[in-house]
Amino acid sequence: MKRSIKDRILKALQEDGLVDENKLEKAVKKAEKNGTHITDVLVEDGVVSDQDLLIVLSKETDIPPIDVKRLTLDAGVMSVIPEKIAQRYCIVPLSRVGDEITVIVSDPTDVMAIDDIKTVTGCGVDMVLASPSDLKEALGNYYTSSEEDLSSIVEEGEEGSDLEVLTKAEGLDILEMTKESTAAPIVKMVDLIISEASAKRASDIHVEPQEKSLRIRYRVDGELQEAFDLPKKNQNAIIARLKIMSNLDITETRVPQDGRFRIKLKDKEVDFRVSVLPITYGNKIVLRALDRSNLSVGLETLGFLPGPLNDFKEALSKPFGIILVTGPTGSGKSTTLYSVLSEMNTPERNIVTIEDPVEYQVAGITQIAARPEIGLDFTQGLRALLRQSPDVIMVGEIRDFETADIAIKASLTGQMVLSTLHTNDSVGAIIRLVNMGIEPFLVSSSLVMACAQRLLRKICTYCKTEEKIPDKTLKEIKEKYPEAKDVDRFYTGAGCDKCNGTGYLGRLGTLETLLVDDKIREMINKRKPEREIREYLDSKNVGTLHDNAMKKFIKGWTSLEEVLRVTG
Repeated sequence: MKRSIKDRILKALQEDGLVDENKLEKAVKKAEKNGTHITDVLVEDGVVSDQDLLIVLSKETDIPPIDVKRLTLDAGVMSVIPEKIAQRYCIVPLSRVGDEITVIVSDPTDVMAIDDIKTVTGCGVDMVLASPSDLKEALGNYYTSSEEDLSSIVEEGEEGSDLEVLTKAEGLDILEMTKESTAAPIVKMVDLIISEASAKRASDIHVEPQEKSLRIRYRVDGELQEAFDLPKKNQNAIIARLKIMSNLDITETRVPQDGRFRIKLKDKEVDFRVSVLPITYGNKIVLRALDRSNLSVGLETLGFLPGPLNDFKEALSKPFGIILVTGPTGSGKSTTLYSVLSEMNTPERNIVTIEDPVEYQVAGITQIAARPEIGLDFTQGLRALLRQSPDVIMVGEIRDFETADIAIKASLTGQMVLSTLHTNDSVGAIIRLVNMGIEPFLVSSSLVMACAQRLLRKICTYCKTEEKIPDKTLKEIKEKYPEAKDVDRFYTGAGCDKCNGTGYLGRLGTLETLLVDDKIREMINKRKPEREIREYLDSKNVGTLHDNAMKKFIKGWTSLEEVLRVTG
C-alpha cells in the first residue's frame, strides 16, 4: 500500500505539470543512491516546492493540511511522544483526546513511523499534514526553548510587542542591580508569557521554580495547563523582571510579597494582582488577571438562570440589608459583586468598598485596601467608612465576629451591604453567622439574601457532540426535572484545537439563592438547625446548587461530568 500511494503522488505531480519524466528519473536514481524518499529529493533539488507537494499529498491521501506556524505547541501533549522519536520521524503531536492522538506529519506513507507512535503512546493515530521545513522549524523551536537559551523562543515571534506596561517601579538603582532582567530576551520572554496567557483566556499565570527548570502554567476555565518549561539559568532574571513590573523589592527573597501592575494589550487594559511566595527552589509567583471589561457585562450575562437572577434583583431592590455571596476561592464571587456594584454605580449613590486586596479598580467607587500590618483591617476600615455617609458598602470577606457585627449593624441603619463568606451553600451562611456569635435576631433582621455560587465550564461550541446517558441515570433525571421530559439529546465536548482538547470553552455562573422570608426569620430566631431550614426550602421547591447546575446540563450548556465535578 505504501508503494501504491507513492506512485499515485508521483503521477499526480506529473499530471499537474509540476515535474517532467526526465527530472523524475534523475530524482529516483538519486533517492535510491542516498537511501532517501523521492519526494525529499524533489524538494531539496528545488524541482517541487514544499507547498505544491503538500497540496498534492492532501488531495491524494484525503488528509487535511495545517499551518504549523500559527500553532502554539502544548507542553502536555508534546510530552506524550519522546523527543528522539519526534525528531527522528519529524512528527509533531497536536492534540490528545482519550485514546486518540492527532499528529502533524510530512510523509503520511511512512507506516513505520505511525506504528512506532502507536506503540509508544498506546493510542490510535489521526494525521494532519504540514511541510517538512515547517515541522523541523517547529520541533527546533520547541526543544531549543525547553533546553537552551531564551532568545530562540522569542526570535521567531513578531517584531516588537503589542504589550505595554502601564505601571512599574521607578529608579535607576533597581534597573542597574538587575541588568540581566532588562536584557531583550528576558523582557520578550515575560511579554510572551503574558501575551500567550491573554490569548488563551487564562485567569492565572503560575511561575514555578523547579529543581532543574522554571515551569510556567496557565489556569484556563479553572484548570491548570502546562505552557512553558524554561531554563533554570534564566529563573532569577524572569522573577526579577516580574517583581520590577509589580513595584516589589527584588532584593527580598525570604518573605511573601504582594503587588500589582497594569498592561495594555491590543487596546485592552488588564490589571494583574501579583503574589510572591518563597519556596524550596526560589520564589514562586502567581499572577491573577483582572480584566475590567468583564465587570460591565451585567448580571444577565453571567450565566444565571431566570429564577435565581430574579431573586438577586429582588434582593437588590431592598433599601437596606445585607446580601451574602458564598463559595470557595475561584467561584466567581468577586466578579458577581463587582458586576452588581457596576450596575449600582450612579452619581446618586456613594459606594464604598473595603477589600484585601482591592481586586478591580472601578472609577466612581471609593475603594479601601485593608492593611492589617498597620492596623487597617476590615473592622477598623468598616468603622471609618461608616463615617463617610455611604449608601452601598462592599466588604471583601466576612472573616470574624467583629467584621460581621459591624456589617450587620450597618445594614440595619440604612445601608445596603454586600459581602462574601466561605460556606458550602446558602443555608450554611445563616448558620455560620450565628456560630460566629451574632445574635439570631440581628441575623434575621438584617439578612436579605444568601446565595451560593460556583462556576461551570461551558461545552465548546466547536466540538460539541451528543452524549449517551445511561438509561437508569436518564430515567432519574427525567423524573426529577420536568424540563428534561421532552429533551432527547444531551451533549459533551469532544475536544478540539479551539479548546486545547478539553471539550470546554469559557465558564458560566451557577447560583443557589435563599431569599429570607418571615418563616425563615422565625426559624433563625428559634435557632432551628440547618436541616430544618433546608427541608422548608425543599417544600417551596427552592433549587439547590446541584439542581441549578443540572438545569444547565439539560439546556445543553454544560456536561453531566462537569455538573458532578462541581456540585457532586
